[in-house]
Amino acid sequence: MSKLPRISGRKCVQALKKAGFYFKRQEGSHIILRRDDPFAQVVVPDHKELDRGTLRAILRQASLSVDEFLKLL
Repeated sequence: MSKLPRISGRKCVQALKKAGFYFKRQEGSHIILRRDDPFAQVVVPDHKELDRGTLRAILRQASLSVDEFLKLL
């Protein structure tokens, strides 16, 4: 298993869009993305740098492995 990178919230959103997610709405600094098939909804904080635990939770909710995510970056 690969190590999680230190990335910004915006870069995470760009990678998730490649995985089939689309922008649903934004509330303050939180960007809500949705995928219809299979259904998944994730909240990505728009921060300069995401904590590794936060990024890991986002990937778990999106049903992506770390390696799959790294390919999308």
